[in-house]
Amino acid sequence: MADSPKTTRRQDYTPPAFLVDTVELAFELDPKATLVRSRLALRRNPAAPQDAKLRLDGEALELLEAKLDGAALPAGRYSLGEDGSLTILDPPQSGTLETTVRIVPEKNTLLSGLYTSGGNFYTQCEAEGFRRITFFPDRPDVMSRYTVTITADRTLCPVMLSNGNSDGSGHAEGNRHWVRWVDPHPKPSYLFALVAGDLINVHDQFTTKSGRLVSLNIWVRRGDEDRCGHAMDSLKRSMKWDEDVFGLEYDLDIFNIAAVSDFNMGAMENKGLNVFNTKYVLAQPETATDGDYQGIETVIAHEYFHNWTGNRVTCRDWFQLSLKEGLTVFRDQEFSADQGSRAVKRIRDVRGLRAAQFPEDAGPMAHPVRPDSYIDIDNFYTPTVYQKGAEVVRLLHTRLGAEAFRRGMDLYISRNDNQAVTIEDFVGAMQEASGVDLSHHLHWYDQAGTPEVTAEDSYDPATRRYTLTLRQHTPPTPGQAEKGPLPIPVAMGLLGADGAELPTRLAGENSAQKGTRLLLLDQAEQRFTFEDVPAPPVPSLLRGFSAPVRLKGVPQARLRFLAVHDTDPFVRWDSGQQYAAAFMLEQVARVQRGEAPGFDPALAEAVANTLDGAGADPAFAAEALVLPGEGFLADQMQVADPVAIHQVRQAMRREIGTACAAKLRATYEALTDTGPYRIDGHSIGRRALRNACLAYLTAAGDTALAAAQYDAATNMTDQLAALSLLADTDSPAREKALAAFHAKWRGDDLVLDKWFSIQAMSSRPDTLAAVQALYAHPDFDLKNPNRARALIGAFAAGNPLHFHDAGGAGYRFLADAVIALDPINGQVAARLIGPLGLWRRQSEARGALMRKELERVLAAPNLSKGTFEKASKALA
Repeated sequence: MADSPKTTRRQDYTPPAFLVDTVELAFELDPKATLVRSRLALRRNPAAPQDAKLRLDGEALELLEAKLDGAALPAGRYSLGEDGSLTILDPPQSGTLETTVRIVPEKNTLLSGLYTSGGNFYTQCEAEGFRRITFFPDRPDVMSRYTVTITADRTLCPVMLSNGNSDGSGHAEGNRHWVRWVDPHPKPSYLFALVAGDLINVHDQFTTKSGRLVSLNIWVRRGDEDRCGHAMDSLKRSMKWDEDVFGLEYDLDIFNIAAVSDFNMGAMENKGLNVFNTKYVLAQPETATDGDYQGIETVIAHEYFHNWTGNRVTCRDWFQLSLKEGLTVFRDQEFSADQGSRAVKRIRDVRGLRAAQFPEDAGPMAHPVRPDSYIDIDNFYTPTVYQKGAEVVRLLHTRLGAEAFRRGMDLYISRNDNQAVTIEDFVGAMQEASGVDLSHHLHWYDQAGTPEVTAEDSYDPATRRYTLTLRQHTPPTPGQAEKGPLPIPVAMGLLGADGAELPTRLAGENSAQKGTRLLLLDQAEQRFTFEDVPAPPVPSLLRGFSAPVRLKGVPQARLRFLAVHDTDPFVRWDSGQQYAAAFMLEQVARVQRGEAPGFDPALAEAVANTLDGAGADPAFAAEALVLPGEGFLADQMQVADPVAIHQVRQAMRREIGTACAAKLRATYEALTDTGPYRIDGHSIGRRALRNACLAYLTAAGDTALAAAQYDAATNMTDQLAALSLLADTDSPAREKALAAFHAKWRGDDLVLDKWFSIQAMSSRPDTLAAVQALYAHPDFDLKNPNRARALIGAFAAGNPLHFHDAGGAGYRFLADAVIALDPINGQVAARLIGPLGLWRRQSEARGALMRKELERVLAAPNLSKGTFEKASKALA
């Protein structure tokens, strides 16, 4: 790219020059030439400079007509910018602007704005897609009430949907018909939605707490209607939960969900008409895994919860993105925790945070939860904004308690309803409702990086005093060399030598507390003294993962003790993970010295103990059995060594599988379930534990058991678990199973995505060649985001062993794919390039090869601004 795209900075925010009170849109749908007529009731914003021009964003629009207050605009009254925008010169203080534009949905491969998929019409307007539909001040702080009329061929589009409530329909000339939708609530343009085509609905209804009946509909392609039951059930449970926990009731007469396979995101919360990737709607036991079912539940809830935290109260500008996303992720996490095991849900969320967000915080794309600048806002739909943003909200919930947090939410919603606001408004409501000074909490939003917490302790038997010293430090990140201390809630307890929970009384307190208590670490170093402690205790810190930090320097002996005795399930799990990780990293160093990795019998002992107690909570046992992943281990190293890490992890799995073979086999057989498939938490936990046992047995060489499970499986969870294990082996059953799976599921896009991903993540020596062959496979479609992520993304982000091929072939493959994809869909291309940005964490030789590919991407002609931003920042 010859010229760097424009950078948008948070400090440069100014209010919109004009507000739009109402929007009337009329669509004449045609895949080759859709006409969009817009009628905007405009008025100058009194909060903005009064000499500002009236500028409307536009992109890929053919302007056919423009009128102001009913009169055609002469050429001298408007101008079209090189960026596609429309500027009205010498505008009145208020007036009505009418435009007619032509767009071509069938050629819109960006999947932003109005596009076609499978012959149907869909929109995606977040973050800046509405400007590809019509001219408009396309920013979240311009909130308007919309009336939308859609006209189309009755055969092509028997169903036509938009936001809000239905407000009439009728016949049009020829074989055409029209419908009108009215949304009574003001919304920003990014929440506009239109869906039209040959779709069928799965219908249900929900009665709100005030007695209103809401019509619920999930719209899918014909033939998919029998796969929507779990999504509908998840929606109804979400609606009930939001009423019970937050007092938030749905506010329209109808709630529609439309599913589409060509979609850049997981889902979109458009007011009253959510558009979903089919991945997060369609499920039945034969085609979807337990993880798919749980993903549907989470995403359905997330998008529904946006109705209040994102729609009724939205963000003023895109720098405040976590205001809606971090808060809503926290809400969906709490919902899912209430549906099953809260401890297991917390473990999985933290595992995901550490796998995706911690490395982002330690790399070239590190940014605060509230960024300071961007070139392409699509690049900030990141784990930091979403997952870390949720953790920052959770900090408030942990610190204030559930009741005060709820009061803060009530105040936030009531004070800001139908407004576009900032993170300060959210934190301010929490502060006012709780009476707690939270001004320091805002630093969590503005400071990048993962804080590191260390602990030192001492015990004085003469005074029976125990002193705990906590320190925090946040490493420098790009653009932020100096870091200040953050307010870190440390949920903790003290354990006796027998593992019993000790009452705790801080110096100055009149009475001791039982169980978990909260310390606030808000300085670089703080000392906490506990009175009347009978013997040297073992501290249990960050219970429930009370803050998104790295706890460092805990001795191995303490980790072993906590993994067995801690009353907090998260610390028990995490201590086992940290113990295993520390030992495995020692073995990585041995391998790097040319030595064979050793084995700690304590790892096998821990697995055996877990199996002995697995009956009480099989889901927790399944989590406890899994060794730290290769990505997690790499994140602990200054310079990662993917080959040595893989070698060590495989050796540990093989040794554990061999040492515990009898117990693993007995547990596996005891968990065999011949009954109907159930998706309750206990059943999911049993399958997870059974497949964890199978993984160890296969690692120890028993491929026949995996092959037998593949053949006998009656659900996708068990079949895919077996196929994933076989894909790593040289067993003759491997090729047979892969061929059979493809033959059976070739017509099902979502299942076939799994077939591509399994092979992309295989550890076999020929995987890179196999991935290159799959890229040319007749069933691979680069234009489909799900398929691109299933192969390219799974290989680059999920297979560090082969992505980091010593000769650089893995890097070349990713760069070639990004260069090919960028002109088609720059948003997906930008998201796929991320693994190349971690070149500083690799050896000098690998880093140089990664830099070379980043430079090659950056030199590609007409590079999208999103991919340009990712590549240039990675090289900076």
